[in-house]
Amino acid sequence: MSKQPAAGSHRAPRARASKREIFGWAMFDFANQAYTLLIITVVFGDLFTRVIVGDAPDYRLGNLLWSLALSTSYLLAVICSPVAGAIMDYTASKKRFLFASYLLTVVATAALYFVAPGYALLGVLLLIISNFAYSIGEAFIASFLPGLGPPEDLGKISGFGWALGYVGGMVSAVFVLLVLGDVSAENFERIRWVGPWAAGFFLVAAIPTFLWVRERGRARALPPGTGITRMGIARVRQTLTHLRTHRDLGVLFVSIFFSMSGIYIIIAYAFIYGAQVIDWDASVRTLMFVLVQITAAVGALAFGFIQDRLGALRTYAITLVMWMLAIALIYLTPLLSELAQDILGRDWQAQYIFLVVGCVAGLSLGACQSATRTLVGLFSPLSRSGELFGFWGLAMKLAGMFGLLAIGLLQVLVGLQTAILFCVLLFAVALVVALRVDERRGRAVAEAHDAGELVW
Repeated sequence: MSKQPAAGSHRAPRARASKREIFGWAMFDFANQAYTLLIITVVFGDLFTRVIVGDAPDYRLGNLLWSLALSTSYLLAVICSPVAGAIMDYTASKKRFLFASYLLTVVATAALYFVAPGYALLGVLLLIISNFAYSIGEAFIASFLPGLGPPEDLGKISGFGWALGYVGGMVSAVFVLLVLGDVSAENFERIRWVGPWAAGFFLVAAIPTFLWVRERGRARALPPGTGITRMGIARVRQTLTHLRTHRDLGVLFVSIFFSMSGIYIIIAYAFIYGAQVIDWDASVRTLMFVLVQITAAVGALAFGFIQDRLGALRTYAITLVMWMLAIALIYLTPLLSELAQDILGRDWQAQYIFLVVGCVAGLSLGACQSATRTLVGLFSPLSRSGELFGFWGLAMKLAGMFGLLAIGLLQVLVGLQTAILFCVLLFAVALVVALRVDERRGRAVAEAHDAGELVW
């Protein structure tokens, strides 16, 4: 029988992990950003839509296939994340599950080399596999966060991980920018190596994670006659039954669903938007990449400290307002360029205005994702962290599936520029829902659970 904790409940203090372990944990963010940046955001998405599918001039089929592939991968992550998280908690096997997702991501990403014009369906299949493995690995690595330090440090630790991730993205892209060149049909034989390069970078850079991050928790024997999958499903059912006790976490997951729907659209379509709507030059595309990585790293790191002062929930709300501003500016970029010419007599090209907009989006990107991860860490009992971060993964990937399917269909109907306004609505709904979360109460529930005052 569960009971509502008193606001003053306290769990045993969590010791801060060693600097080496925190660095090892953050290195997974450093490593996997190569996949996010090179495959999803900057290079392969543009390559897939404009060259491999290549249905010019509007690329609507390529964009739709891109959305369908990513949405399917997120659906698979939605199905698997909570059950895998429950199994990890019960068997103390987070590192083993993380290692399996890491290897699958590496192999499937390297195989993207074989996706050429005329082989779009092979590309869809490999994208589904690689992005599923990457996505579920995000939940696995995040589940280690609550054990890395006391609540007052989690914002800084999470922010450090996100910031290091964006540094990793910038480092991983240097080879692509300097050696592989631009995304074009003429340069296909060189740029197709982006898959193997991203895979190799992830493979090597994540090694410190598996060397230095500790497996916390104690493995328990399975009940007689119970298989591991059956046990995992039973644990998830038990959590769902008692999720009313964690009502603030449940409401937060709803808000995360809407905010991450918008973020996944931007991650998957920002550089596609730049190529198709803004029609930017290759040099501006490169500069945008650098600016977004720098501003996202600064946003994650700076807002990590802000989280621990203002509270993670207030910080999250601030980032949602920043996102609404950024999306409005993304949509208005071509108009702003025309107004500058007509009213001010200034030849401000849309692609350069888009660079400024990219900085606003970059600051929002790192800060928002870091804040949600911190909040889930604050609201999660240590004994259920893998499972509850599995639900975090479920909310995020369900968001990705919904957001990318919606934008894929909307851009077929109204074009990509108008469809992007859908993100403003998503962030607005996320903000309204987030106002119903009580951070103090959510933390008290987690404390009471760890102190043994809540029994499931």
